[in-house]
Parts: sequence; structure tokens; C-alpha cells
Amino acid sequence: MLNLHNHSNYSILQGIIPIGDLISAAKADGAEFVALTDTNAMYGSIQFAKKAEEEKIKPILGVLIDDPKNKNINAVLLAKNNEGYSLLCKIITSRKLKDDFSLIKIFNEDLSDLFIITSSIELLNEIWYQSNLKENLFVELIVTDKRKKKTRELFNFAKAKGLQVVASNPVYFLKPEDYELHKTVTAIRLNTTLENLLEEDLVDEEYHFIKKEEFRKIWKALPEAFWNITRIAKNCNVDLQFGKYKFPVFPLPPDENAYSYLWKICFEGLSGKYKPITDKAVQRLQYELDVIAELGFCDYFLVVNDIVHEAKRRKMMLIGRGSAANSLVAYCLNFTQVDPIKHNLYFERFLNRGRTSPPDVDLDFSWRERDEIVKYVYDKYGYDKVAMISTMVTFRARSAFRETAKVFGVSESEITKFSKFIPWTSAHNLPRLAEKFPESKSLNLNSEPWKSIIRIASRLASFPRHLSIHPSGIVVTEKPITNYVPLEYAKNKGLGLVITQPDMYPIEDLGLIKIDLLSQRSLGVLRDTMNVLEEINNEVKEEEAENAHENIFDIRNQI
Repeated sequence: MLNLHNHSNYSILQGIIPIGDLISAAKADGAEFVALTDTNAMYGSIQFAKKAEEEKIKPILGVLIDDPKNKNINAVLLAKNNEGYSLLCKIITSRKLKDDFSLIKIFNEDLSDLFIITSSIELLNEIWYQSNLKENLFVELIVTDKRKKKTRELFNFAKAKGLQVVASNPVYFLKPEDYELHKTVTAIRLNTTLENLLEEDLVDEEYHFIKKEEFRKIWKALPEAFWNITRIAKNCNVDLQFGKYKFPVFPLPPDENAYSYLWKICFEGLSGKYKPITDKAVQRLQYELDVIAELGFCDYFLVVNDIVHEAKRRKMMLIGRGSAANSLVAYCLNFTQVDPIKHNLYFERFLNRGRTSPPDVDLDFSWRERDEIVKYVYDKYGYDKVAMISTMVTFRARSAFRETAKVFGVSESEITKFSKFIPWTSAHNLPRLAEKFPESKSLNLNSEPWKSIIRIASRLASFPRHLSIHPSGIVVTEKPITNYVPLEYAKNKGLGLVITQPDMYPIEDLGLIKIDLLSQRSLGVLRDTMNVLEEINNEVKEEEAENAHENIFDIRNQI
């Protein structure tokens, strides 16, 4: 795929190409590289890079950034290296979080680690003369029937100003016939119907995948623009270091390293748990600590211990659960309350030398206290190094059906009449609902417009719909978190919650460390019950004290 401007379905409700399909198309075309430049976001960049590397194709990571006040001012930014990737994360975060973000002002900064490709005349007029951009700035030439006049204007501008040019054909869908699906998701995004869509709401019908040889023929008359594609691609070399963990660093006391300090507090905990301390317990604890140290997880345990210690200090309700209960280290540090030696629990189920992922300690807090401990983590480790993890909400059968029916102009009451018989299943199953699910046997969707609605809605299976907040995941990093991932506000911006653009699985693939701080209503009920019992107990003690005082007074009077 000889093109540097491609959108997946992570250009949410705009692009319609699943990441796997984008990479497969590039591989089938004999491409050595493939680029991803979703709009104002890098939701899918990590899984894109991982999948491309697995398929032995070079991933080129980028983004299409537009100005929030003027969508005609936009540019494709491609990362040359890891520094460029981090810079992209910072720029996207600014675009999402700052009300005064200006794309033009970005170009006053050092962007030497990025390639800049733009077809925006408005932007070019503002930045073409800046000497710091000359080596990395390219004018994007797009040849489609609708853009021929503008492309000629851009070409003349580039020649007059001595700017470099690069051939392009932005890709939002793979085949011309997929334009129908692009129109559908656009109508969903704009909360309108297909009939009411305006031309400016949609991308060019010709923004589909073009094979390498056909693309070469199109640009035969301007080989410089064609060659610059490969030139740029060869100079984009980002290594996200999959499999290498990026642990947070716990602030240690003087003259301690992470292992020595973890060893010290674990053996202190051991002395409180076992009286007397047995050789079996000492050997088990030393073995677990050796494995933890060998795998490089000492700082992780220290950070979790710090959270648990602070929660205990604040007298919070706390329960650790999951496979962490198999660990003596977790027991000694009060993450869990189950003695793994007494119950013959195997540490290897929790952590072992062959494990490829970091340990997972789930900590349950009362729903009333969980926000307080989350705030503590932010305050302790820095607001620039902590973020809530997102979760990507995707289309399922019912949501795909409802949203597609809306853009076809079907009334809400009519949609509900059918959708209540659609079970919680993949949208892929929509064409076969009556065959697969007993509750759907009465559905008759073989006439129009239902037939078309089902056909289109089934293609939305697992498409990203919007970003939400993971119920428990929080990530803590050693360096500013925007070195690794971009951030944005959660769906309800008014709450002020900032979340990672990639969700849980890409975060783990990247090697960032997730800590699960869960909110449990049952622990809140238990806390309330204990508070009531304590109040009753105090009242009883006060009453007993008053009775005792009265008895003493009566005895004294008798004497």
C-alpha cells in the first residue's frame, strides 16, 4: 500500500477499515510498509504496530490533526522515531484537552522528529517560510476527479515556494462499494439520516485503496511525488519495544534499592504473620522474592504495597482477590488475607519465570472510598504520570441495528418493536438471528428497508463506537504518561476525568503497568454495618458506665 494517509475504523464513525483488513490489504499488494493516520487520535496505533510487525510489514505511525476551530487547517504528522512518537502523543493530548489549542502554533515548536504532510493551502500559507520545517514539510498532492483543480493549485504553490511534494490518495475504505458504509457511519456520528447528509460531511468517493501498480501509473508524470513516498517511509523507524515493561519507580528510602527494600518489608510482614517463623515460610518467601526480582517486578510490588499501606492507614475497607492469594509476598504485605502455606496454594499460578505478562493484583475498595485512594495515587506519583485506563465501546447486534435503522429514517417506536427481540450477540449474527436464537424466531426482516439495514448493520460488528472508562484500571508510569500514549477526556467531559486513548489490552502490549483498584458496593455496605455496630457498642458502653456510676453513688449513700 504505497500511501502515507490511511484511516482505520479507529477514525471513529468516519473510517471503516478494521486494522487487520488494512494490514492484509497492504500485504496482499506486496507492500513493505503500511501507515496509519487516524483523525485526531491513536486509539488503534499500538495494536496496528503489533499486528504489522507480526505480519513482517513495517508500521508507520501517524495521525491526521485538524484545528478545532477550522477543519480546513489540517496535516498528517508521521513519527520518524520514538521521540517523534512521543511528540505525537503530546500533540494529540493538547488537541483533546486544551480549549485554546491551535494547530498553526504547533509548527513554531521543534518538529524535527516528525514528517509533516498537508494539502491545506490555509496552513501552508502560514508555515511554508519557516526554516525549521523545510526538511520535513511535504505538500500532499491528491489526484481525484473532485480535487484536480486544488491539486494543481497546490503543485504550483509548492514549486513557487520551493517545497517538497508527495503523492497521496487518502484511504478511508478499501473498495468503492464500501462508500455506502462510510455514509452510514457518518450519519450515525452526525446524528442525522442518510437523506440529510451534505456533501461536505463525507469524504471523497475515491478515497479507497488503490493497488501499487495503479498508483504508480497515476503518478507517472510526476515521479518525484511518487518516490518521496518511499523516501519518507524509509526514514520512519519507531520501535515501541513490545514485551519490555515500563514500570513506575517507587521513591525509596536512602541506601535502599527496590529489591532490598521489598525484601525488608516482606520479612517484617512475615514476622507478624507467623509465630514462630518456620523454615518453610522463610524458604517460600525467599523463593518468591527471587522470582519477582528476576522478572523485574520489585517496583510494581512496592507501588501496590504503598497503596495498600495508605488505605490501611486511612482505615479503609480493602480486600485483595484473584490469583494474588497464592503469593506469600502478597499475604505478608497485606494485599490478601489468605495464608498460602496453610492452604497449600501454588505461587506459580500467580507468577512464574515463564510468565510473559506482569502480575495482576486486584484490590477491592468500598465504593465510597475508592475515589479517595485513586486521588492519593495521583497526588503521590504525579498527575503527569497517572491516568485512568479507557475501554472502547464497540457495536453489538442491538446497537448496530438501532443506529443503522435511525439513519434510514425509521421511527424510534418501530425500531424498538424489532430490537427488543435481538439478543446480546455479535452484529455478525444479525442476518441469521431467526436461525440461531429462539427469542428471535418471530422476526421477519426480509423486506426493505429492514433487509438493507440488517446487511449494513452486520458490517458494524466490533466497530469502535466511543471511548469510556475502564471500571478499575489505572496506569502509573516512570516518565510523563504522554511519552507513551495520548490522553483525552472521558465521554462526560464535565467530570474532568482524563483517560488513555488506547484501552487495556494495547496498554499491556506496550508494557505499561495497570493496577486494578475496584469499587465494591458490598464493601460499602459492610463498612456502614461496622460503623453502626461501633456506634451501638459505644452507646452500650456509655450506658454501662452511667449505670456503674449510679450504682457507686447509691452504695456511697447507703454507707
